[in-house]
Amino acid sequence: MPLNPVVLVHGITDTFALFKTMTNQLDRLGWETYGLDLLPANGDCELDRLAKQLAEFVEANLPLNQPFDLIGFSMGGLVSRYYLQRLGGIDRVQRFVSISAPHNGTIAAYLSQRPGCLQMRPNSGFINDLNRDVQMLDRINFTSIWTPLDGIIVPANSSVLPVGESIQIKVPLHAWMVTDKRSINLVAEALRRPVCDRHSSAIQ
Repeated sequence: MPLNPVVLVHGITDTFALFKTMTNQLDRLGWETYGLDLLPANGDCELDRLAKQLAEFVEANLPLNQPFDLIGFSMGGLVSRYYLQRLGGIDRVQRFVSISAPHNGTIAAYLSQRPGCLQMRPNSGFINDLNRDVQMLDRINFTSIWTPLDGIIVPANSSVLPVGESIQIKVPLHAWMVTDKRSINLVAEALRRPVCDRHSSAIQ
């Protein structure tokens, strides 16, 4: 089975360079990886506007008929979901892997009044809108990888959705989720999984 190109979407205050450890490993395993720097990524920009940047990046860098897989870390998980659920991305993406994404919001977002942070608060209009038709993600292979020790996604199980596969792994810090060997191996496994294969599991 040929491997799809993979587009990676970073989190708040980060850049695509955040994924260097992960992309080096994926590249060695045969994947072709792509990523963009969301601007601005400090919360000053609404997540739906960042998702449009993602859509434009995909259109500019991948052939129209090329299916691909999507990885979103932290805020990038929500940006990716908006692209999938509101900008037509679900018609092109075959596998979506979120890593420590605040799918149900995070209390840490109350520390900032920036527009993007307001959208990441629990029960925000943005969160509730995406979760209203979250069943859309059943059309693709969706995997959420998260750590119960997360100090940024609070509560940590905000990363769990009622669709797809939820994998818990005990990584001590939020930022380490994109560099931890176990996490990267789980990402690679998710990217190899047949699109029709869906089940739930937890790794302690």
